[in-house]
Amino acid sequence: MKRILVAVFGIGAFLANCQAVFAQQSEGQLNSLWEEVQSSYPGLQSREATVESAKMEERSVFGERLPQLRAQAQNSYATFEGISGAFFPQPGLFNVSGANALTGPSWTFNTYASSTLEWEIFSFGKYHNKSKAAKAKTQSAQGEREAYGLHLKKELSQRYLQLLFKETKLESNQQNVDRLNTIRTITSALAKAGLKSAADSLLASSSYNQAIGDNEKLQGEKQAALIQLLELTSGNQASYINSVPSFLNPMAVSLNKANEVNSSHPVLTSLDEHRKRLDYQSKSEARAALPSIKLIGGYAYRGVGIGEDGTVSNNWNDGFSNSVSNGLVGVGITWNISDLYTQKQRAGSLEKQAESEGHRYKQYEQQMQAELASIQNKLLRQYTEVKKTNEAQQQANDAYEMYLSRYKSGLMDLSNLLQIQIFVEQAEKKHIDAAYDFWMLMASEAELIADFSHLFNTL
Repeated sequence: MKRILVAVFGIGAFLANCQAVFAQQSEGQLNSLWEEVQSSYPGLQSREATVESAKMEERSVFGERLPQLRAQAQNSYATFEGISGAFFPQPGLFNVSGANALTGPSWTFNTYASSTLEWEIFSFGKYHNKSKAAKAKTQSAQGEREAYGLHLKKELSQRYLQLLFKETKLESNQQNVDRLNTIRTITSALAKAGLKSAADSLLASSSYNQAIGDNEKLQGEKQAALIQLLELTSGNQASYINSVPSFLNPMAVSLNKANEVNSSHPVLTSLDEHRKRLDYQSKSEARAALPSIKLIGGYAYRGVGIGEDGTVSNNWNDGFSNSVSNGLVGVGITWNISDLYTQKQRAGSLEKQAESEGHRYKQYEQQMQAELASIQNKLLRQYTEVKKTNEAQQQANDAYEMYLSRYKSGLMDLSNLLQIQIFVEQAEKKHIDAAYDFWMLMASEAELIADFSHLFNTL
């Protein structure tokens, strides 16, 4: 029984290890690079801060619907001469007038404190639509962040593909250098033996030196492509060599993708939420022209250094001795009738802006769908070109080996062999160009369908 348990645990551990290894193999280098971009790239952090700002604004709009509690207090040393008549109180101003025929100093201390509560209990939907507009703004900001993330994934993919493109061209040119070096060595030996002319040796050396020069140029281009990639990954190096085989030989499974742009695509979502925000703002502005019904309450405490017998004191503590308290509760209605016209115009303007955004949404949807159909049509033909150029490259290499054997045997002259070598070089370049164009189309398609999983897991 113990042996059976040990065997079962051993098999389980082996399968778990295999699963982990398979998971590592199925995850491409682009996945790791994207994790670096997500954690450190300032562009993404900027969009995230914009979303947080919109969320705070949304919460602030909710706060406007809560009761507004205000408090104020003062302790002053002032005169108290008074005169009969009415006055209009203003916020922040306090009445210090006293009665006539008082005795004592002309200055005394006053103490005043008050608290008021104001709650707009009915606003005809103004705050309700304002709250919806703020929520739509948050959703729009989130859509913009996700759309930027997709664009950044495409940018990362394109820069990585550019690096692979330069790497494969460099490797191809190195193979060309090796072939020309072989030809140069053979030609030099035949020339020394008197079987070939010195001109053939010079021609072979010339072709070899040109290929060496191309190598230096391609090294510079590859390094430039790497620098552009490291700008996104904050300087973290990429192990891109393992992606070269997949780059040159894409699988047919990469063509099985959705053929329609989803309405939940971040670009479309952002546009639609922006339209909703303008629509809700329009309704909120229209409601703002209607009356506002408020529940109001207040409490006030006042002390003055004037006694009940009319005696005035300028002692500070006497300013708290003679005090009174007042309170009020009521319901008020306010209506700025002039807003009936101005708010109507503002609401109309926002409504037209929302209508404009609705048309822009349809325009983007049509453009994205047409672009996706165009790209997928190209991909089918591009995949066929990659396979055919790969076959042509292999056939050219095989033919070159045969002709090289004939040259070694003296059955072929140098000029014809160099022409064949140029044909091999062209076949390799065409295959690399075809593969690069294929993957660039894949990156554009991935952005349109909002799915980079195949690209990130393959390369």
